Amino acid sequence: MNQQASVPPNNAPYPDMFALVCDGSGTSHDCAPGELPEEQLSGSETAFRWVHLHRDNPETIEWLRGQGIDSLVLEALLAEETRPRCTVHGDGVILILRGVNLNPGAEPEDMVSVRLWIDQSGVIGIWRRPLMAVRDLLDDANRHNAPHSPGDLVAKLALRLADRAEPLIATLNEQLDDLEEAVLDETVDLSRGPLARIRRMAIVLRRFMFPQRDALTTLEIESLSWLTDRDRSRIREAADRITRLGEELDAIRDRAQVVHDQVLDKRSETMNRRMLVLAVATAFFLPLGLLTGLLGINVGGIPGADVKWAFGAVCGLIVVIGAVQYWLFRHFDLMR
Repeated sequence: MNQQASVPPNNAPYPDMFALVCDGSGTSHDCAPGELPEEQLSGSETAFRWVHLHRDNPETIEWLRGQGIDSLVLEALLAEETRPRCTVHGDGVILILRGVNLNPGAEPEDMVSVRLWIDQSGVIGIWRRPLMAVRDLLDDANRHNAPHSPGDLVAKLALRLADRAEPLIATLNEQLDDLEEAVLDETVDLSRGPLARIRRMAIVLRRFMFPQRDALTTLEIESLSWLTDRDRSRIREAADRITRLGEELDAIRDRAQVVHDQVLDKRSETMNRRMLVLAVATAFFLPLGLLTGLLGINVGGIPGADVKWAFGAVCGLIVVIGAVQYWLFRHFDLMR
């Protein structure tokens, strides 16, 4: 591979392929994936490599096969669809994690996967879409704060994934707070569109949070020589934070369901109030309409047809009937 793989500056998209040699003290050197200085790796007990490759690059499969990686590992790294998981294979681990999609124009809940093969010699990562958490680790490497070990890299990545997810979940909480206030305001006609979007995001994000927690918990308890106690502690911390985020998403989903029920109750109450007005109006005018209808039929024998004051008497009767009805409706509390 002759492709350039130097680490790009901050805020620049990282290339399809890059490789870092970390010396274990926070310093790293970039090189091309096909030109990894094996003498640096073999000459130090703490040095390791970090290679990150684009899945759709045709040179990726060629490079992976050239490393003698097991077919089971290759299949996991190059799979079309993935879910968070941790699988121990020999002294290495297949670790698949997901992070919120913060790429411009993307839906945050369309979570981006990162597939990792981790062993004593280093970390090989495969990506399809850029992940901001990986960008953060590269920025740290540029500032001479590179990971000290493969376990440290995984722990930092897991914590960065949680860091990137927390603002999004906090935003969902704030939006739900606003909706909860709006539903209590009688003058606000709340649309169910924003509420449905919050519920959908919470459900989709939660779908990956708990499997990710399980993957990190599995990694933390495995007997792997390259995992130090400090690495395990930080991985445990990342798993705890992922658990907390998952529980917050559960709470958001439940709160959204409550708000949804309140919106339906509010609309049902409004509809019932309007139907009551229509029912009262119908009941009020029904006797009056019956009386005028009977007096308006075009047949002989209509009382008062030849009496001049009969029209006034009928109008007075209608007023009396209306007054009696009004008293009855108020007495039986039907006018509220």
